[in-house]
Amino acid sequence: MSFKRTLVGIFRSQEGTSDRAKMPELKTRYYQLSRDRMWEEVSSTLKKIPGYKVLHEVPSVGEITLEKRTSLGRVMDITVSIVSTGPMRTAVDIYSATRGSFGDLGANYRNILHLYSMLDKKLSSYKVTS
Repeated sequence: MSFKRTLVGIFRSQEGTSDRAKMPELKTRYYQLSRDRMWEEVSSTLKKIPGYKVLHEVPSVGEITLEKRTSLGRVMDITVSIVSTGPMRTAVDIYSATRGSFGDLGANYRNILHLYSMLDKKLSSYKVTS
């Protein structure tokens, strides 16, 4: 992580991915899987990652809510959204926010990168490269 991301993290306490993200690592990830199959894969992967606690799952909407506690006791709320973009193509977006009014020093950015790396590792054969 760059020094610039840490400076930005002094003031920001949230981070999210999208198709229009300026940074390539924060762009939406696409996979060649049906939404139902992708739901099963993502849900099972997220439940196995240490340090993250699955709070709520809504399969009909395609959202999984996670919680992560830092060593200093701060709580981060993370939402993973799974959206079907075609019959065999699915998008995954992640939004991470820290509770409280102070910045996160880039912790939400690191959460997103960590979760994407875990998903990419498990689903590498299905990942769509643009």
